[in-house]
Amino acid sequence: MTIETQETAGPRPVVVYPNGSLPAPDMAALEAARAGMEKIDELVVPPRDGRAFRVPRGHFFRILSIEGPQVGDLNLWNAHDLSERFFSGKTRALHATHVTTGHRLWSTLPALRPMATISHDTLGWYGWDADGGGVHDVIGTRCDPYTNRLLTGTDYHHCCHSNLCRALAEATGLSPRAAEPHVHDVLNVFMCTGFTRDTHQYFMKASPVRPGDYLELFAEIDLLAALSACPGGDCSASHSSDAARCYPLKVEIFRPDPAPLAAWPWPAPNGYDGL
Repeated sequence: MTIETQETAGPRPVVVYPNGSLPAPDMAALEAARAGMEKIDELVVPPRDGRAFRVPRGHFFRILSIEGPQVGDLNLWNAHDLSERFFSGKTRALHATHVTTGHRLWSTLPALRPMATISHDTLGWYGWDADGGGVHDVIGTRCDPYTNRLLTGTDYHHCCHSNLCRALAEATGLSPRAAEPHVHDVLNVFMCTGFTRDTHQYFMKASPVRPGDYLELFAEIDLLAALSACPGGDCSASHSSDAARCYPLKVEIFRPDPAPLAAWPWPAPNGYDGL
């Protein structure tokens, strides 16, 4: 008779937040709205730099690779209230460590509502690789000058955290220091990451992104967004680096055909009010 031990069998895993009751976005309506959309604005984020942009509710925006393999760090805020911002931890818990078409980006408490829905992902084919890596993660934070100083003893001023602070400051009129507390954990767009099997450490590897690839999102509230073109390029070797080969990223904003969205359930702040 074989006796299963705690080491060989162990307790069965249980999903913390079963999401079967989570309201699913109407992807057919989004697809119909995409079919008739019109580009109304665009901007280019230079390598090792950041830019902010606004997306009205009900519009789509794309983050595109245009010249070479490049990853980006994305922050989202309620355009009318910076205290409501993207909640990467809850997004990870409700969906997965890496997000793709059909997943939503959720906002912080107490609002806890979808800020944007991923409407198209040209890297959706990647899935999970042999190392356990995937694309578009919500597990990493962002490269920042404080951790860089902690680990290397040197100062580097083009970390994604710094870039996002400066971009938000420019968009709002705040000083970079006043803007800094609003900068938060990111969606690592195009970045290929996972956890090592032996030590369970966060790893990165060369992104599969190529010119023409894009991640497209549908704004469910009025958004102020900021994107940093990471100083690690495709993050195949390092980040916070002037040695990595880096490229710009483009952002395009689209006005959709409104008819398919006539019945869209625009999300209100979460209804809990028990405090």
